[in-house]
Amino acid sequence: MKDNKGSSRFNILFKGLIFLSFIIISNYTFAQVGAPVDSVKSDTAKIAAIKRKQVADLKKQFDVGDLFNLVLHPKKDPDAPVKKSSGITIVPNIASNPTIGSQLGIKAVAGRKLGDDPNTLLSVAATSASITTKNIIYFYINHNIYTPGNKWNFQGNLVVAKTVSPDEGLGIGNNPGGNGVDEILANPQRKVRALNSLYFNIREKVYKEVEKNLFIGAGASFDIRTRIKERGDTSIHQLTPYNIYNDRHGFNGGDYRADGLLFNVQYTTRDNQNRAYKGVYIDAGFRINSRWLASSKNSVQFTTDFRKYFSLSDEHPEHVIAFWNWGSYLISGNVPYLELPGTSKDGGGFRSGRGYTSGYFKGTKYNYSEVEYRFPILNNKFLSGVTFANVQTANDESGTKLFQTWQPAYGAGLRILFNKATRTNLCLDYAWGKYDSKGFFLNLNEAF
Repeated sequence: MKDNKGSSRFNILFKGLIFLSFIIISNYTFAQVGAPVDSVKSDTAKIAAIKRKQVADLKKQFDVGDLFNLVLHPKKDPDAPVKKSSGITIVPNIASNPTIGSQLGIKAVAGRKLGDDPNTLLSVAATSASITTKNIIYFYINHNIYTPGNKWNFQGNLVVAKTVSPDEGLGIGNNPGGNGVDEILANPQRKVRALNSLYFNIREKVYKEVEKNLFIGAGASFDIRTRIKERGDTSIHQLTPYNIYNDRHGFNGGDYRADGLLFNVQYTTRDNQNRAYKGVYIDAGFRINSRWLASSKNSVQFTTDFRKYFSLSDEHPEHVIAFWNWGSYLISGNVPYLELPGTSKDGGGFRSGRGYTSGYFKGTKYNYSEVEYRFPILNNKFLSGVTFANVQTANDESGTKLFQTWQPAYGAGLRILFNKATRTNLCLDYAWGKYDSKGFFLNLNEAF
């Protein structure tokens, strides 16, 4: 009966998405094209004026590259011609958070606008290879590319990793009471365990702009885990959250695959992908895991991602209030334990839930919200600050419903302007959660 209800809900949502897509495409196809208002000459002048203002704004800012020049070339005339600011940042990949411990590696972050259209969104890419004190080895390449005029958007990543995943159980920390097995699965005391595995991910989505700032896209994601083993556990029959979940849902405890097709609708007006001052970003869609793609189980998930940025000052647009809501909801089927949506499992940068380790709370249905205030400290923008607070909620298998229980966290941090051309910041945050959970988080670029 559950499967029938899940299939019915999926059919309604899927038909709704198809209907929305039909309306958008039809409107785009039959829309009349009006006569251009501006001549080529006026367009060229407008583009040149925008570029001059951008260059002037950048000259007022001071980043790590300027600091190096000041130290290495202290006698250099500040008005002398300077090398064009590069859109590529190569740095030691030093990071720290409760999930990975301390990390050392190398990282490159690139940002560039393609073409001459000033309305084209910034294309960004990054790659990194690192090792951590918790014996995690991680390599990735990711990209978010907008072609000139934003006609196409390509999003994707490749991950190869030897991971150690902390596990605090299923759900939001509620005590089910009465049933010993359910209590072990829910783990209300948040006793931490660890799961070792080899992890491989290939994901690619292609979006086509159908109206200004509105995109429809499709793609695929292949998530593969193998050599999964609980640290200190030699028996698949031991009562742990991981083994209990696998027994109930028919997963192999040693390895699995979650391979699926992606169908999304995206709307974005952000002025920068690394650190937006204004605009909105919305993405919603379905992930359909299927056995015919070699997935261990069939499943359908619906995901939403909403981000809104409010600049509080025209003179100093870095004063920003930013809001983020991310959710993932299982409609039918089964998802592997380590692929369940939860803390720091957002598809963007895995930066949600500062204050907790990755997967600290998780469920088949999960929702996360965060608000952050960003502000400059120095006039040259070299140092900035943030304060933030977040809440998350999830269901469990003992009757707790989504939005019934909320778990909060809060924190503050400093920002060092690493590359003013791409608005790349070095982010140092400290956050506190419940269950005595807290930690230091160090990364490049904003959490969202």
